[in-house]
Amino acid sequence: MRDLDLFQLALGIQAPWCVDRSDFDPETRRLDIHIDFQAGGTFCCPDCGRTGCKAYDTTEKTWRHLNFFEHQVYLHVRTPRVSCEQCGVKLVEVPWGRHGSRFTLLFEAYLLTLCKAMPVAAVARLVGEHDTRLWRVLRHYVEKARAEADHSEVVRVGVDETSRRRGHNYVSLFMDLDDARVLFATPGRASVTFGAFREDLVSHGGVPDQIGELCMDMSPAYLKGARDHFPEASVTIDKFHVMKLLNDATDQVRREEQKEQPELKRTRWIWLRNPHRLRRREQARLEAILPEEVGLRTAEAYRIKLAFQKFWEQPAREARLYLYRWHNMAVKSALPPMVRVATTLLGFREQLLNWFRSRASNGLLEGTSSLIQAAKAKARGYRSVENLITIIYMLTGRLSYPGLPI
Repeated sequence: MRDLDLFQLALGIQAPWCVDRSDFDPETRRLDIHIDFQAGGTFCCPDCGRTGCKAYDTTEKTWRHLNFFEHQVYLHVRTPRVSCEQCGVKLVEVPWGRHGSRFTLLFEAYLLTLCKAMPVAAVARLVGEHDTRLWRVLRHYVEKARAEADHSEVVRVGVDETSRRRGHNYVSLFMDLDDARVLFATPGRASVTFGAFREDLVSHGGVPDQIGELCMDMSPAYLKGARDHFPEASVTIDKFHVMKLLNDATDQVRREEQKEQPELKRTRWIWLRNPHRLRRREQARLEAILPEEVGLRTAEAYRIKLAFQKFWEQPAREARLYLYRWHNMAVKSALPPMVRVATTLLGFREQLLNWFRSRASNGLLEGTSSLIQAAKAKARGYRSVENLITIIYMLTGRLSYPGLPI
């Protein structure tokens, strides 16, 4: 079999296309394959699909293809423009690449696969291309896939933010709690992000009034956004954020008491974990300093935190009374951090009690945020928020890419 026939079979090229010649340079580690079309060959109009259109003239186009072993491969194509009686003169669409791209479809599929597992800059170095070109490819397919996404069945949404960089740079995430996919990501964490999500939901076939549950933290901006843009939805305060508040308050008590109680040094993680998740040595240390007779304020804060955890275990009909009793216990402790948290939680009692009906939780979003932060750390950050959002959709949007062999 001649090398030209081999290349034609390997590339899947069919008439009227044909491989004309190939050039191989071992010094530059490059293989150039030249593709032409048969004399008298006809094509489809790229606009109306009419068949039998003859070539009007040609222009030279080049696409980067998958490597041939360790050698870079480029397809050089004498690409015709066809004359259509209805649409005029149009450049034909080639089966191996999309209009405006310098890469073949197979190469773009290869890039998307790599970029899901590696930083884009690392992939750019691996394939020998500038990362700006790779970002254009990623954004094209993410935008195309999202345009075809169907959100008509979405009824329960979790809302959270993830940091773009140190400081107050955030991206708000809206996630389908039933399908475990990020529906929408947008810069900021203001109330207007809910308006942007509502518009995006409608553009993908979703029904805003169909959203019955929203799960989020106690951010005033988020709560205002929910009231303004999803007034029919019931809001549930995410239990993970509640426990984070209690952990932070407990740790604040420890930091203040540690100045006068040296036995509290190097005990931070003991107070942030549940007793059954501690190592034996940590459990022994906790048992030595936890009893009331020892008199540590940190131990009292820890007992208050553990008592609140039992709130989630209460029967629904008894949860409200338990919350009031827990609030009184926290206030009587006279520990300022715990009193502040108790006052805050009591103010959100209705949203907390909604959990016993909805069972909504942002546990999926917490895992998603960790995945995003890990990708950000590997990439050492992203140059723009648009790049970060592109990666978020690729990793967590459960997108499909029609037209690509992946």
